[in-house]
Amino acid sequence: MTKYFIYCRKSSEDEERQILSIEAQLTELREFAKQNNLFVVKEYYESKTAKEPGREVFNFMMSEIEKGNASGILAWNPDRLARNSIDGGRVIYFVDTGKITSLKFPTFWFEPTPQGKFMLSVAFGQAKYYTDNLRENILRGIRQKIRRGELSAKAPLGYFNEPRLRTIEPDKKTFNKVKEVLRAFATSEYTLTKIQSKMFSLGLVGKDGRLPHLSTIQKILTNPFYYGHFRYRGELHQGSHKPMITKKLFDQIQQALKDNGKPRKKRKEKKEFLFLNFARCGECGYCITADRKIKKSGREYVYYFCTRKSKIQKCQQNRFLREENFAEQIKENCQKVSLPDVWRNRFLDKLKVWENENRQTSDLFAQNLKKEISAIKTKLERLTDAYLAEALELAEYQQTKNALMAEKKTKEEKLSDFERKGNHWLELTRNWILEANQAKNLALQEDFSEMKNLLKKIGSNRRLAAERLEIDFKKPFDLLAKMPAEARGEAPSEANSAVNKLWWTYGESNPGFDYAIVACYRYTIGPSNLFYMIFIRPVR
Repeated sequence: MTKYFIYCRKSSEDEERQILSIEAQLTELREFAKQNNLFVVKEYYESKTAKEPGREVFNFMMSEIEKGNASGILAWNPDRLARNSIDGGRVIYFVDTGKITSLKFPTFWFEPTPQGKFMLSVAFGQAKYYTDNLRENILRGIRQKIRRGELSAKAPLGYFNEPRLRTIEPDKKTFNKVKEVLRAFATSEYTLTKIQSKMFSLGLVGKDGRLPHLSTIQKILTNPFYYGHFRYRGELHQGSHKPMITKKLFDQIQQALKDNGKPRKKRKEKKEFLFLNFARCGECGYCITADRKIKKSGREYVYYFCTRKSKIQKCQQNRFLREENFAEQIKENCQKVSLPDVWRNRFLDKLKVWENENRQTSDLFAQNLKKEISAIKTKLERLTDAYLAEALELAEYQQTKNALMAEKKTKEEKLSDFERKGNHWLELTRNWILEANQAKNLALQEDFSEMKNLLKKIGSNRRLAAERLEIDFKKPFDLLAKMPAEARGEAPSEANSAVNKLWWTYGESNPGFDYAIVACYRYTIGPSNLFYMIFIRPVR
């Protein structure tokens, strides 16, 4: 009597899908064996796809048949046994060698004859064709979704998969939280461990309810999906979903990742020392500290000096700077970058003229950006044509395409910002004029705390050497600092005559004087907008 194995299989490995499939097969096959008086010695079943070889239960059953423990298989359909050429060929080979003498299917007829084996091979071929065709249809659908800018995958943190529209939409619960995390990391003040704690405090946790893994955070920080692109098989594609951040912020995050390290802890400024942590030693670069001395008379003096902690370079700055002298030099530097009220009014009037003149320049700048974006699109099309014509390797194609996509996104954001802000540089210039005028007023009021904060904002590399404070001012404040006192509207010395007195103006008419240009300074305040500062000298 022929011994049979019952074999049942369902395609999905997910226990929640096709949950009744195996039980339904077993019920039908048991009934079929009873009706046909088949002797079943064992039942095998598994949840595994048959499109690729490697099913554990199927392989074990075939090894049992090879040992002679059974010589027949009872299955619902040939496609339950195999959907790939290796497993299908193995079944046919066992039939050829006599190890399988009988195959029974309620939905398919088979006999171990040449015609029967031919029909069995056709059935296996049809099963493989169905699988291959299904795969092509799925890939075709995925490619179409990518063309529409839709990511065919699980939505990243901050978004969710909309089942009805089959799109990816922002998650109201987590969208703003993830956005806050990305902005925080872009400041370079967080390490991965600190941003992990911040995410946990915001309620962004892992699947187990604990801290999210560092590898997960790394993927979030490097995912282009958050600025409007997505990566599929190594290529960047334009997404149709709502971006969470800009490309500029994403680049800042990548730079922060590159420079990631423990940020230096800023010392809290002691209230009793006004200028602590304001400057460094001009010789060794170490911090300037402060100390208070009380004389026998009861008078208090505050001194600033170098900590001299360098073990490599022996600092020679052993002098002490009194706080009164420090304050005077703060005021001095503030006056260097100040604008009198007269200049402030003249500059603001000139800004109104610039607003009218730069409308045409702005339109030209926007047109140039649009041409550059159009040129990149053309390059992308030609690159795709070259790849399809097999003129480029896949790696070279992907690398070039990703670079062009990133450049295109940067220029599109630049154009979007420019169209949104317009002549925003004029507003920046206005702020600079008012800030420089504020420096003048702070110096007159002798508000040293505010003067210190202003100098921190507009200057860098603040250093103290030989009891002198030096500051490298940012543009265009550096021009003001380089100008002589006479040019800033301060009283000239007796050696200077009225003829040599310098004025800073825009060339408006002045009766009795002609103007000779001494120097012309040019700064870029906004995108392709030049800010001219003309330094002229009146002569008779």
